[in-house]
Formats: sequence, C-alpha cells, structure tokens
Amino acid sequence: MDGQNSDDSKQSTADMTVFVQNLLQQMVTLDDMGNRINELEQSINDLKAEMGVEGTSSPLDPSKQKSDEAKQDEGSA
Repeated sequence: MDGQNSDDSKQSTADMTVFVQNLLQQMVTLDDMGNRINELEQSINDLKAEMGVEGTSSPLDPSKQKSDEAKQDEGSA
C-alpha cells in the first residue's frame, strides 16, 4: 500500500507542478498584454498631442457636444 500512496503522491505533485506552470504562463501572458495596452495608450496620446487635439471632447460623447453647443448659443445671443 505504501507503494501506491507514493505513486499517488508523485502524480499529485506532478499535476500540481503542471498546474502552477500553466498558471504562471497565463500570468506572464496577461502581463505582456497589459504592457502592450499601455504602449498603445501612450501612442494614442502621442498622436493626439501631435494633432493638437489634447483636451477636446470626444466625438463619442454627445453630452459634452450638446453642452458646448449650448454655451456657444448663449455667447451669440
């Protein structure tokens, strides 16, 4: 019986080793993806700065556009 427990223990250790290796690989992959996203955000900000649009409202935010238009209307009245 001790031989079987020893085999089970070895298999359990091997399974745990494979699990930990896979988990570490996934963590490295996620970290790499995070770094790539940060680089992409920096590139976008650099392009915005080059184009001189830093600080302008996004065309995807209609609430800001409406409030900007209302301010312009008030100024022209």
